[in-house]
Amino acid sequence: MTAGLGTANSGLDRGSRDGLAKGLGLWDAVSLTMGIMIGSGVFLMAGSVALRLDSLWPVVAAWTFGGLLSLCGAVALSELGASLPAAGGLYVYLVEAYGRRTGFVYGWSAMALIHAGSIATLASAVGLYAAPALSLSPAQQKALQLFVIAAFVAFNCLGLVVGKCVQNALTVAKLAGIAVMTILLYSGGSLDRLVENMVPGETGLSWSLFGAALIAVLWAYDGWHSVSFAASEVKDPSRTIPRSLLIGTGLTIGIYLLVNVAYYAVLPAAEIRGVDRAAAAAVGRAYGEVAAAGISALIVVSILGTMNGLVLSTSRVPWALANDGLFFRAFATVHPRFRTPVVATVGQGAFAAVFTLVGTFQQLFTSYVFTSWIFYGLAVGAVIVLRHRRPDLPRPYRCPWYPATPIFFVIATLGIVVSTFLASFWQALLGVALILAGLPLYTVFNGLERRRR
Repeated sequence: MTAGLGTANSGLDRGSRDGLAKGLGLWDAVSLTMGIMIGSGVFLMAGSVALRLDSLWPVVAAWTFGGLLSLCGAVALSELGASLPAAGGLYVYLVEAYGRRTGFVYGWSAMALIHAGSIATLASAVGLYAAPALSLSPAQQKALQLFVIAAFVAFNCLGLVVGKCVQNALTVAKLAGIAVMTILLYSGGSLDRLVENMVPGETGLSWSLFGAALIAVLWAYDGWHSVSFAASEVKDPSRTIPRSLLIGTGLTIGIYLLVNVAYYAVLPAAEIRGVDRAAAAAVGRAYGEVAAAGISALIVVSILGTMNGLVLSTSRVPWALANDGLFFRAFATVHPRFRTPVVATVGQGAFAAVFTLVGTFQQLFTSYVFTSWIFYGLAVGAVIVLRHRRPDLPRPYRCPWYPATPIFFVIATLGIVVSTFLASFWQALLGVALILAGLPLYTVFNGLERRRR
């Protein structure tokens, strides 16, 4: 039996006595899932995908495959979320399946680097889009980034109700904006343009190019698992978590396909290829520059929704670490009135603020993008591990088409990791080295916990 299994710190026990408020219903959980997944990728990644795939058919195939892969991960983790509805999500699953050391390595890298870097990157994007409209200097732009991080930290310290209301409002706003944009693009586009873009180009299709395009697609889909971080705050988690993951991921797949095809209804493939702002280019072509400027506002709203969702959900990882005695005890503090992990939320925001101030976080974060998929693969693999090690574990929801679903996901994840190593060896190696730096930290915190006992 691995560490963490069958003990007082098991996921089942944690979920029933953590002191956090249970306030997330089905719509809240769907809003959190979609609000985190749909950030800037749907607006910005079309150019990166088109740079490697020269016609519409392989583009649609890449977005479909990336969506199905994310859906496989979602249905697999739904089994774990329903069985182990504890704050911390992937951290809890990794501890249960592989032990505390593996869980800590993930929790530390997620808290200090992956999540903090992601929040900081999003804050930087807000500053980038807001600077021209508000005529901000570089110092003012940096101040805006810090203000946005601080605002979302404050919202989510004031209670789950405040945090989820902000999230729901931003999700509705971004979905409404995307719906309007998509309708306008199809209205301003043409069937002839779509047919023209379906004709393969001269470069043809190779698996290496498809794999490179898939990396960009998976970046856009990232976040499908995030509701699991706040699992202990979900009402009726055995039903709500699986349904929210399936609904949120499924709807996001549909939105991404509709939006990306809409770009090709307006623009020739050559004009999408390599463009950073395909959405603005398509709207500008159909309706002029004034309409294109509105896309920047929509992107900012979309990014803000992702930021709030990340601040709300990812702060539960350092809280879970501290609650298990693997991090500073103060991070396990739950506010007696607001019932939120205030220290963990502020601490997560502080890490993000440091990344923002340093200014070189984008290069560092790039090294970690692919390593998150290592942990996704391990977490989905935990479905198989726990079926064997914990056959008695209550499973109110079971992964469909088991074991094919998790096996497919793990194999695909392995392919993604290997291909990334081949394409960007030194950057990938740096990411792995920095994550493994968490091992000596585990020894320190685990030793301190033993002394407390």
